[in-house]
Amino acid sequence: MSDGEAAVVTNSGARSPFLLLGDHAGRGIPTRLADLGLSEADLGRHIAWDIGVAGLGERLSAMLDATFIGQRYSRLVIDCNRDPARADSIPAESDATTIAANRDLSAADRAARVSEVFAPYHARIARELDARAARGLPTVVVALHSFTPVLRAFQRPWRFGVLHLGDSAFSAAVLAALRAGEDAAAVGDNEPYRMDEVDFTVPHHAIGRGLDYVELEVRQDLLADAAGQQAVAERLARILPDALRNCPA
Repeated sequence: MSDGEAAVVTNSGARSPFLLLGDHAGRGIPTRLADLGLSEADLGRHIAWDIGVAGLGERLSAMLDATFIGQRYSRLVIDCNRDPARADSIPAESDATTIAANRDLSAADRAARVSEVFAPYHARIARELDARAARGLPTVVVALHSFTPVLRAFQRPWRFGVLHLGDSAFSAAVLAALRAGEDAAAVGDNEPYRMDEVDFTVPHHAIGRGLDYVELEVRQDLLADAAGQQAVAERLARILPDALRNCPA
């Protein structure tokens, strides 16, 4: 793709047990899609990307000496945490905003976005996991996301959310560590979202390979600027290794 590779990789080949992922880290739009007909203001909103995750992932990558694979393009081009067979993988509307350029897409249009964005991003994750397995490196997948503080007039009380599907020892340990802090009541267990059949990345790459994981949601106002991203990264850089040490062998 002339606009750049879908996967943006920081610190490839790092030996940390953590592989950091950012399905919605970017807000880019391929030139040929002409900004999907949206304003700059809309492209800066939560509907287009996970605000702050790129900066958080890069900081955590440095602190943990971990690889971070972020996705360059907006989730409105195609959502890389959805099976592309799902109709909502390319949304025609998001939080009451119409995405006119995503309406009435042909099968060829959808296939182009899969081949140019979705497939190469997930192929890059698979290559990293294959390389780690070949080197005998243990891996825990950390999927980083952020969420809007207000959705459809509901003020979300959570600061962090730990998402998991069934039993995940690492997810449970991260949840306990976050709740041990002063904001215990503001840490959601499968809130503000529940991991279910909609999620693609963790079930496909982590659960599918028998790897433990956590899908972590951070409220976007905590990541709104560099200082906030640094503060959250410093906290997670303490919590994640401690949680891994506290997991059952």
